[in-house]
Amino acid sequence: MSSRPSRFWKTFAIPAVIALVIGVGLFAALLGDGWWDTLAWLGMGTAALLSIKGLLVRRG
Repeated sequence: MSSRPSRFWKTFAIPAVIALVIGVGLFAALLGDGWWDTLAWLGMGTAALLSIKGLLVRRG
């Protein structure tokens, strides 16, 4: 085993959080109406906004 610290969480922390937010949004969409719809829009809209931002913003 290597003595170097693992880079696993550095690499996968943000994608794991995004997946969790999307999962909560999808689950909320299945549960009902009212504020569940709001939670679903927020959960799935966050992923859409992050995707669009990733396409449009260039790193220098």
